[in-house]
Amino acid sequence: MANILVIDDEPGIRTVLRDIFEDENYSVFDAGDGLLGLEILALETIHLVVLDVWLPGMGGIDVLKKIKHDYPDIEVIIISGHANIDLAVKAVKYGAFDFLEKPLSLDKILTLARNAIAMNTLKTENKQLKSSFLAEDEMIGESEPMLKIRQTIEQSAGSDAKVLITGDNGTGKELVAREIHRKSARTSHPFIEVNCAAIPDTLIESELFGHEKGAFTGALSNRKGKFEIADGGTLFLDEVADMSLSAQAKVLRVIQEMRFERVGSETTETVDVRLVTATNKNIQKEIAEGRFREDLFFRINVVPIHVPQLSERKEDIPLLIKHFISLMRKSENVETIRFSDEAEEMLINHDWPGNVRELKNFVERVTIMSGEKIIDLETASGFLNAKEGNRKSSSNPLIAKFADMKLSEARDEFEKMLLLQKLEENEYNITRAAQSLGIYPSNLHGKIKKFGIEIKK
Repeated sequence: MANILVIDDEPGIRTVLRDIFEDENYSVFDAGDGLLGLEILALETIHLVVLDVWLPGMGGIDVLKKIKHDYPDIEVIIISGHANIDLAVKAVKYGAFDFLEKPLSLDKILTLARNAIAMNTLKTENKQLKSSFLAEDEMIGESEPMLKIRQTIEQSAGSDAKVLITGDNGTGKELVAREIHRKSARTSHPFIEVNCAAIPDTLIESELFGHEKGAFTGALSNRKGKFEIADGGTLFLDEVADMSLSAQAKVLRVIQEMRFERVGSETTETVDVRLVTATNKNIQKEIAEGRFREDLFFRINVVPIHVPQLSERKEDIPLLIKHFISLMRKSENVETIRFSDEAEEMLINHDWPGNVRELKNFVERVTIMSGEKIIDLETASGFLNAKEGNRKSSSNPLIAKFADMKLSEARDEFEKMLLLQKLEENEYNITRAAQSLGIYPSNLHGKIKKFGIEIKK
């Protein structure tokens, strides 16, 4: 049942509105002036306010501004017997849901009330949903490296400075990027993530900047790129060092001016985007070997953040385990479990090559599969050894390298290794190497460029 507050200095209006709202099973509160209405708001859970403009003492517009400042999710319908366009515009500008002129149409006020209450409900549900996402994306850890990362985020999040996040796969670079966005003034705007390693070089420009209908084969309609979609918010370019040099040049030009043209268009688009980038590569080595532009590095590396391996912050492992168990309870509706002190000690001392991602997968597997409320040393060790055994028993020893990667990461890493092998076998003859791979030489040239492979003479 929704609660409606009517604020109007005319008793007759308050009585009529109370009667029609109560007939619809709403609970109704009323006040003859703005100050009394604000007192009721402070004491009761209100979902909708019907507010007269002309009130004794504190005027309706001032009451509206106070409500939207203190209770931004509560919808307000403004009513007035002296309506004019300027007043209506002002009311909507300050956050009113709608504006109605007296004498009131009872059907219209009921329809607006239903819509406003539905909007209030939607906002509440969105907040709850966002809260559940926040729990999953929360940065967990009280170790010195994590405290340093939090301090850097607090110092830089309020600015629009570009951030470069470095660290191995599975360490949580995306969580850091999301935390920067949440702490910024852009938090109510989009956070858009792009995995640069997963986009072919031929499509990177369209993916980032969009295209016009007919710009190329398959461009069946106009499409916004990620820069436009992220306008006002944050654009996170993950695995930025995996972009080809030509793609890097295009990105450099755009981030300097925040202006670009869609593919096939001559119209310049302007955006306001906070850029956050990440890579798992040694970017100084990439620059030295000619695979990453130094001028682009200087542009994106205004605020550097390094996310350490899990082995460098072992004291955070117990906190991470509890966090992952809590998430499993909520998402999978499983019983609460815990690890014995001996089992936890073993996990703390274990080497986690896949970092936090590997630990999370392990906890989820044990939580679902063990059937025990207290995971002892033997059970935990069994699950851990089974995982290691699966790696070691594989007929292909390379599988261990890919075990904790995302599919796109593993695919790209394997493809690069295979290309290198075939090129070496064929003495870096492009035509013969392409034939052995079953692809055209032009395709092989494109892949060599994508992965920054050096052709030995």
